[in-house]
Amino acid sequence: MTSNAIEISGLRKIYRGSKGEPEKEALKGIDLNIPQGSVFGLLGPNGAGKSTLINILAGLVLKSEGKVKIWGFDQDENPRMSRASIGVMPQELNLDPFFTPRGALEVQAGLYGVAAKDRDSDGILKMIGLEDKAEAYARTLSGGMRRRLLLGKALVHHPHILVLDEPTAGVDIELRQMLWENVRKLNRQGMTIILTTHYLEEAEEMCDEIAIINHGEVVARDTTANLLGSLDAKTMVIQPSVPPETLPDAAGITVEQRAGGAIALNYNSKTTTADQVLQAVHAAGISISDVKTEQADLEDVFLDLTRSR
Repeated sequence: MTSNAIEISGLRKIYRGSKGEPEKEALKGIDLNIPQGSVFGLLGPNGAGKSTLINILAGLVLKSEGKVKIWGFDQDENPRMSRASIGVMPQELNLDPFFTPRGALEVQAGLYGVAAKDRDSDGILKMIGLEDKAEAYARTLSGGMRRRLLLGKALVHHPHILVLDEPTAGVDIELRQMLWENVRKLNRQGMTIILTTHYLEEAEEMCDEIAIINHGEVVARDTTANLLGSLDAKTMVIQPSVPPETLPDAAGITVEQRAGGAIALNYNSKTTTADQVLQAVHAAGISISDVKTEQADLEDVFLDLTRSR
């Protein structure tokens, strides 16, 4: 077993066109390794190929080319063990309305071949906060409760890897906090977590590493800290002691006024230093009562990497 939970090389997926329509290459030779024990973010705009990649990992979509290893098991040579190593919490609320939560977990465990003595349906129900709804029909559960049950179903076979596909889309704050608390607990216990989300602040807070996919290709992959440091755009925000008569004017600096009299000075750290920005402020005769800097966030990185591709 390597130190990677998932190893992907040369992965391609081509959807054949119908009725004269051209074929679509959803994945274009992706190479990606995901370390064991990490919380790994998989980000990209709609249609980038994230769902196709996840469905291939889950065994729901057949790849066109390439190699996929899940927990050391080659998907082609040992599909049963590779599939047993991963659990997926999908976006869609695809639950049988006539099963109770306990029944749904028991059936799911049976589908994975988990022996009755090895099942922990009640423990999972307690973890996801549905122990008091164990015998209620799924059709009577709220949307948030159904999403919790999807998480429980992904865990019934004790997978090494958990994929969360847009897990907090449209859920309330309480459910989101419960979900992340459980994710952190599972990760501390050694489970590898793969997260797709449109809430970039979640990825920034939760993920150790991030890969950004666009048009079927990995356009960036690095630690979250390194990605955030990859942008050279910086902003210095000053609060003048008195309203200035003139604004700073210097090459390489753009100036905008903000509410409350603050002045934001945007610059590129590769070509302009913070000292040069301050010199431009003093040259304009501005006395500073307060100053702070702003760093790029993950949304800036995401937009920068996908805007022109």
